[in-house]
Amino acid sequence: MTFQIAYLHLLTPLHTGGTAQEGNLLGIARESHTHLPYIPSSTIRGRLRASVTDKHKKFELFGNEIGEGDQLTQGSIWIGDGSLLWIPVPSLSHGVVWISCPLLLKRWLRLTGQNLSVPDPYSTNLGTNQPIYLKDAILKEGLKQWSEWKSYTKDPNISRVIVLPDQHCATLIQMSLWRQVKVKLSEHKVVEGGFRYEEAIPPDSLMYFTWGVTAQANGSSEEAMKEFRDLLQSNQIMQIGGQESLGRGFVELSLN
Repeated sequence: MTFQIAYLHLLTPLHTGGTAQEGNLLGIARESHTHLPYIPSSTIRGRLRASVTDKHKKFELFGNEIGEGDQLTQGSIWIGDGSLLWIPVPSLSHGVVWISCPLLLKRWLRLTGQNLSVPDPYSTNLGTNQPIYLKDAILKEGLKQWSEWKSYTKDPNISRVIVLPDQHCATLIQMSLWRQVKVKLSEHKVVEGGFRYEEAIPPDSLMYFTWGVTAQANGSSEEAMKEFRDLLQSNQIMQIGGQESLGRGFVELSLN
């Protein structure tokens, strides 16, 4: 199977609702095995499907939905989950630094089929002669110069990168998520009840999702791929997830 790749460059914080709320924290969707944020494929599919006005094309690409017919019909296109590739974290020494890890890069390389090796932890383009400050961490030793980093970013706005060990990267990602405090006000502008925090993936993150044709496409696979590419190119800026009225979830979409 050939995986096609589409990239999502986050322009604003992105919130996709999680499966549960813990205390006063409204979390985001997370992978069950890594606990890292992701975008469910149903969210991406629903947003793209809603942008198609031609009913025939909508049915051909995505099939029908519950309530649109006697039985569900599969469309000619499948869409995968949105995965993280690079995420920005604040740095006292370099302003903003984008981090990733062997786990995320290995997954991306496996899906894209590129003949590139997975960089070692602490590979960076920031030089090896001065410390790198990331949140509460100070990296001084073990830094490795990384000259091929541009082949792994796919985003001209990403300029300062470092690859961290999987467990350290997961910790920093958790610490770098946006958290917005929300309260409920009564008609008299008095706080009702308590408050809650809502998480979001920070802007300037780079994510991607896979897509391809289903068995339903049969002999029309090339035509279905062309139509879906045209659909992606016509949605270069789109909104994903909740809180659109607050400017959340706007992304820039690009093909590989």
